Amino acid sequence: MKVTESTKLNKKLNLFDSTALVVGSMIGSGIFIVSSDIARTVGSPGWLMVVWIITGILTLIAALSYGELAAMMPKAGGQYVYLSQAYNPLTGFLYGWTLFMVIQTGTIAAVGMAFAKFLGVIFPLFSDKNILFDLHFIKINAAELIAIVSIVLLTWLNTNGLRSGKRFQNSFTVVKIIIISAFIGIGLFMIKNTGIALTNNSIMWDAVKWDAASKTNIPISGFAIIAALGVAMVGSIFTSDAWNNITFTGAEINNPKRNLPLSLFLGTLIVTIIYLLMNYVYLLNLPLRGNPDGVNAIERGMQFATNDRLGTATMSTILGNSSGLIMALLIIISTIGCNNGLILSGARVYYAMANDGLFFKKVGELNKKNVPANGLIVQCIWASLLCLSGTYSQLLDYVVFAVLIFYVLTILGIIILRIKKPNVERPYKAIGYPVLPAIYIITAIFIMGILLVYKPNYTWPGLIIVIVGIPIYYIRRAVNK
Repeated sequence: MKVTESTKLNKKLNLFDSTALVVGSMIGSGIFIVSSDIARTVGSPGWLMVVWIITGILTLIAALSYGELAAMMPKAGGQYVYLSQAYNPLTGFLYGWTLFMVIQTGTIAAVGMAFAKFLGVIFPLFSDKNILFDLHFIKINAAELIAIVSIVLLTWLNTNGLRSGKRFQNSFTVVKIIIISAFIGIGLFMIKNTGIALTNNSIMWDAVKWDAASKTNIPISGFAIIAALGVAMVGSIFTSDAWNNITFTGAEINNPKRNLPLSLFLGTLIVTIIYLLMNYVYLLNLPLRGNPDGVNAIERGMQFATNDRLGTATMSTILGNSSGLIMALLIIISTIGCNNGLILSGARVYYAMANDGLFFKKVGELNKKNVPANGLIVQCIWASLLCLSGTYSQLLDYVVFAVLIFYVLTILGIIILRIKKPNVERPYKAIGYPVLPAIYIITAIFIMGILLVYKPNYTWPGLIIVIVGIPIYYIRRAVNK
């Protein structure tokens, strides 16, 4: 397709739109759930907050660092372009390959399923226990069907133009922030049991790890605490991910040299503050340690909230039985807004790859609304298949390691590009360079080392997915020739 003025990506995202995309894409359902697992891993309020503080600092450092690349190369594809320029097309392809196969589409599937499952709380007909089709080799339940329908509808919305997608994103992000702010306000000022905070304070730095075999909390100390922090950060890093999605839309942002770096910083800062406040609310209203056989939310504590639904457990201590429906509504709004941002931005990477000859040629075309509709459709189909596979959550666990690899490579790319292209205009330069980028690189590598040793099931599958992309890349090049 010949690119003309009428078929270029349109610059329709301002600073508010871009920041809303960062915030909306980051906040899904994870913050209402993952701290339960973190509580079982580190076992104390102080160390739980340390996990989230480290994650927040690392995310902010990464966002501030990416700002330099984003302002320097405000193009469709974002991180894919940065990696290709700093290293070579193979490195960029491996990122795009992993993004399409698992990172973006797997996240879309997981968020879609979270939306469907919480919709099932309000409407039991949509429950994942309601089997619609049993084909022996595969069973399709109502939640999977609803998840796919939601993904299809959001994809259709975004094929109708960037204006439609961003308006939907802005609306849901604003509503999401208002409701979460209300959640935080209620949790801070309507505490029903003040003794819980005292209980948590008494074990502030007494780190323990829950042992499922003995059903007891086992004290840990020394390097075991550091290892526990690294393992616990799998959940917090995933929950804080997707902040980089705004870079995928670089070619569609007004004044990108200013708005791209600024939206990265503002968006990640807002979400980091929200996440810290949410965890503080949990600790004010629920004891961190609990009993898996407890009969109510307080007895089960943060460690054993029913189905790890900490948000619901927290609100149940304040609002009683109505909390389940209230939290279900909040998470429905949160997940639908999150998925819209993921769907909108992800297709831009495949569009950029296709124009470089590294994806299906048709994906590099724009429709009459000047959006990569074919990329949106391909993404929709694969995400839908992942919904039916039932393996999306495991796939996401596998790619946390791979995600960290690409983050490290991208931030290291800032240093490489300063050497390779010293004279290229840099409207914004990474704050704290080279110290802050170095801190991120060293810390992330250390976390990856811990995961390699203590969580091999989280690391090797992710590496395999990346490595499989190498022969695919060369096959694609051969086909192009």
